[in-house]
Amino acid sequence: MEQRLDLAKAVTKQVGQVILGKEKEICEIMLAFLANGHVLLEDIPGVGKTTLALAFSRAMQLDYKRIQFTPDVLPSDLTGFSIYRREEERFVYQEGSVFCNLLLADEINRTSPKTQSALLEVMEERKVTVEGVTRAVPEPFLVIATQNPQGSAGTQLLPEAQVDRFMVSLSVGYPDFDSELAMVMGVREQSRVEEIQPVFDAGTLQKMQEDVDRVYLKETVGEYIVRLVRATREHPDLYCGGSPRASIALVRMARAAAWMNGRDYVLPSDVEEQFPYCIRHRVSLAGTARMNGQKREAVIREILGQIRRPSMGMRR
Repeated sequence: MEQRLDLAKAVTKQVGQVILGKEKEICEIMLAFLANGHVLLEDIPGVGKTTLALAFSRAMQLDYKRIQFTPDVLPSDLTGFSIYRREEERFVYQEGSVFCNLLLADEINRTSPKTQSALLEVMEERKVTVEGVTRAVPEPFLVIATQNPQGSAGTQLLPEAQVDRFMVSLSVGYPDFDSELAMVMGVREQSRVEEIQPVFDAGTLQKMQEDVDRVYLKETVGEYIVRLVRATREHPDLYCGGSPRASIALVRMARAAAWMNGRDYVLPSDVEEQFPYCIRHRVSLAGTARMNGQKREAVIREILGQIRRPSMGMRR
């Protein structure tokens, strides 16, 4: 376990040499990968989301693909389709974009709901069915999806049921002054991504995911997770709270955080650290709260302050 933990930290260090000043966000994406989950980035253009995904794929030697979502992208572009070959006198299946280890789905809210649904179905099932034949996508299969801020021109709002398929949501945002200056001074012909050294491969990542699954979760910590998520369903400023899938996501992310900190057991602090990332895209403000200028992040902090943290005694 120790050796694999060092490898995981080495990946975040490699990516951090390319995406400057975003150590927390890089670590959070790594935790989602360790938890075998998908990441939703809500961001403005030009902050390095494509570079971020490419850097992770190179460091972990993952088969990487990117698809730019536009209104004319079809579900078959993702899942694949069959074409007739005259010389062979038969239909031959052509794989779609989802047949990879790491898929960057860029600007997912600019395409049609039908295409969005096709991607999100693969994310959940990790397989596609085309013309009655079911095919599994490679393992591990991870998605980084980006969406433009709500209200941007030409966007299609993702339904809550579809957004729920993402394990975590976060924003990379603009770099700080020093990081942006370092980027400006470091501009050259060769891309920084090309300098990334491979750290491990897809098989090692799967073993890390198995390590994370074995991290111990005490029942009182499990109860704490359920209380936090249930509180989002009862808060007066929220009309849509977290589903049971949110509770499961929080368990998996807390386990990944504990593992990344060198522990084989989850602490309440792991849960509190991951709660905002697991819940922010799963809750919606009530109309009155929006009119009063309430912020979703403030409600999440309030819930964390209201739910009593469990005491940690001896492991049972």
